[in-house]
Amino acid sequence: QHMSDMKEVIRQYILATYLPGESADNLRDDTPLRTTGVLDSLATLGLVSFVEKQFGIELEAHETGIDTFDRIEDIAALVARKRQA
Repeated sequence: QHMSDMKEVIRQYILATYLPGESADNLRDDTPLRTTGVLDSLATLGLVSFVEKQFGIELEAHETGIDTFDRIEDIAALVARKRQA
């Protein structure tokens, strides 16, 4: 699965679940999701769960911190690393 595909899957999930009606253009790969308040802590847990199920990986608590789990590009990169491991 290409990075662009992973990013698109993540983007569509966030839009459908947390930003209904929002334009996909407003949710860029580098848009901060948590530091801007798009995702609160509960929504973040939901996204972690979705990513784990969707991509068949398990994330550790330290991997879902703001440093590695704030922007779509960060999340996709994390998924790619986990799948290569």
